[in-house]
Amino acid sequence: MGFFVMIRDVSMGFMLLCISALWVLPIQGAGRESFSRNSSSSSLPSSVNVGALFTYDSFIGRAAKLAFVAAIEDINADQSILRGTKLNIVFQDTNCSGFVGTMGALQLMENKVVAAIGPQSSGIGHIISHVANELHVPFLSFAATDPTLSSLQYPYFLRTTQNDYFQMNAITDFVSYFRWREVVAIFVDDEYGRNGISVLGDALAKKRAKISYKAAFPPGADNSSISDLLASVNLMESRIFVVHVNPDSGLNIFSVAKSLGMMGSGYVWITTDWLLTALDSMEPLDPRALDLLQGVVAFRHYTPESDNKRQFKGRWKNLRFKESLKSDDGFNSYALYAYDSVWLVARALDVFFSQGNTVTFSNDPSLRNTNDSGIKLSKLHIFNEGERFLQVILEMNYTGLTGQIEFNSEKNRINPAYDILNIKSTGPLRVGYWSNHTGFSVAPPETLYSKPSNTSAKDQRLNEIIWPGEVIKPPRGWVFPENGKPLKIGVPNRVSYKNYASKDKNPLGVKGFCIDIFEAAIQLLPYPVPRTYILYGDGKKNPSYDNLISEVAANIFDVAVGDVTIITNRTKFVDFTQPFIESGLVVVAPVKGAKSSPWSFLKPFTIEMWAVTGALFLFVGAVIWILEHRFNEEFRGPPRRQIITVFWFSFSTMFFSHRENTVSTLGS
Repeated sequence: MGFFVMIRDVSMGFMLLCISALWVLPIQGAGRESFSRNSSSSSLPSSVNVGALFTYDSFIGRAAKLAFVAAIEDINADQSILRGTKLNIVFQDTNCSGFVGTMGALQLMENKVVAAIGPQSSGIGHIISHVANELHVPFLSFAATDPTLSSLQYPYFLRTTQNDYFQMNAITDFVSYFRWREVVAIFVDDEYGRNGISVLGDALAKKRAKISYKAAFPPGADNSSISDLLASVNLMESRIFVVHVNPDSGLNIFSVAKSLGMMGSGYVWITTDWLLTALDSMEPLDPRALDLLQGVVAFRHYTPESDNKRQFKGRWKNLRFKESLKSDDGFNSYALYAYDSVWLVARALDVFFSQGNTVTFSNDPSLRNTNDSGIKLSKLHIFNEGERFLQVILEMNYTGLTGQIEFNSEKNRINPAYDILNIKSTGPLRVGYWSNHTGFSVAPPETLYSKPSNTSAKDQRLNEIIWPGEVIKPPRGWVFPENGKPLKIGVPNRVSYKNYASKDKNPLGVKGFCIDIFEAAIQLLPYPVPRTYILYGDGKKNPSYDNLISEVAANIFDVAVGDVTIITNRTKFVDFTQPFIESGLVVVAPVKGAKSSPWSFLKPFTIEMWAVTGALFLFVGAVIWILEHRFNEEFRGPPRRQIITVFWFSFSTMFFSHRENTVSTLGS
């Protein structure tokens, strides 16, 4: 005779961490360690319990609860899946406490669960993953996006939503799209916030950008703490702010930012998916919130449109009325992932049982000596077929409300994609999409998957964005900070060619053609640029320009000014200006003025050269005379005539117009 195991609510308030989890519980016979069997089938249990562990009073929790209820109803009404096996669901509120959630998870594990769905908190995900590893229970989360949960340390953890690794790469591409180089990260100081921002830093480094400042605040921080944090952030150089916090408290940041004048022209605010989760959950949208958020760019998990998705959203009001929830409990994307998570477990169980597998448990040897403890850890059992069931889940491939449900070799959902939305006074407006297949596009990602992958910069497209202060032109993204340091400019201290750049006793400390060009460019800027020139090299030998470039790349110098040659290898590490000096070898010679003269044709040769040339012509004439005068009548006659003939022949040879014809073989 089967019985239901109900876990009563526990409320402890000394840890603040919103979590949720969903547990699949087999109905077991009293005193036995096996499923109660359906009378019509010896291979299927008569029922399976699904336990839901999450925070009721949260944006994600309120949406997830309705999705769980809808999924259970749909699965039990579908006779094609789990034929004859009924799913029941047991809810437990964690009251936004990590400790209470962990204790509740252990109590549910005592009932020999075969799968766990949740939590919505990445922090609790790290804790319960160790329990899942020990008991071989597949662990599925519809809301924990911390990238480190995908590590090899947690082989039984599986994420049914998107990994924040992809979201941080999407934000990096957005920063690169507008050619910004530095951002300020504002985040909640827990596993979700820290690990997400760490991945963002790595992704920015690959694009030759960086996080210039990390502004962390504790979970549950009050407005005073947030105000102090934003005031310090406002002193920084960068005006690109990436906000990665929890949806239930994140709007306070913008309320404080508005009061500090940080939502005006020149600022850029980029948020992860938490903001759209909060806004989507508001029905109707609060005009005061939209006024705070005008110009903000927000990312959201992309789920393709489908008939099933539209039908599910159409049922939302009825589900909300049925559960007697508040009228402003809206629909957000995590409801879709929660719904698909329940269906994924149900479909995997159906395949698991159809392959002839059974569910058995055994005692954990490492827990056998804990019976003297008040916490009955000995009641926790190892799921013997857990590894096989996990493999079945990983091999699932079907289309759900969130799109194609299929996992790659790293246990991440395939085809990650995000909406990019611009918050306006009328509400969020989509300006494009991002996917790891094509980067930014204005066409839905699923329409591009059939084409070759293309993430080249020239093919990236986004619609027009209205920035804070109702500005259309993309902000510059930085200002000179009030407490900022001057630019450190490296100047090669050369021994040779000092006209380009060299040490000097003037106020700048350096001089040269390159310095003059740089100073002229500085004067064209509409704002002052504090700067300090620092000589690089000892002045006894020419410094290594490759080492100078390396120090610029390592941020030892902010800029290098000098006769630095642009070569391919150097462009991989630093950016160069347009060249203002042509490279190559040249010959420099003085130019003297010369007057025009009829005798200018004589200038190419010296007098001696002309004398030698004339002598050679006379020599040729004499040789021709010797060869011709015995046979040729034109070279005979009186001596005076023969001498004239020799000179004339020599002169006419210069122009190939001599009148005498040669007849001898040697003369010709």
